[in-house]
Amino acid sequence: MVFNLQVTVETEKEDRYGRTVGKVLVSGRDTNLAMVVAGYAWHYKKYQAEQSPDDRLLYDSAEREARAARRGLWEDPDPIPPSEWRAGNKK
Repeated sequence: MVFNLQVTVETEKEDRYGRTVGKVLVSGRDTNLAMVVAGYAWHYKKYQAEQSPDDRLLYDSAEREARAARRGLWEDPDPIPPSEWRAGNKK
């Protein structure tokens, strides 16, 4: 529990680094999807084939709607994808 809310993780697999890949649900709500809807996260297309068809559609449409509404990171006319930002900021 976090802040008296039920938290569950639906694990899907481990990645090549041994990290758990899955969805975090708070009171049954997909928090990963909620972040995309709010414009606080990208739908990472590189691995979308590993999502269920339903999730792939949900995440894709959520990002398109967030972009169209210019929510969150989409307020910036030219947001930098996290992977590009990290690559450009290595020391």
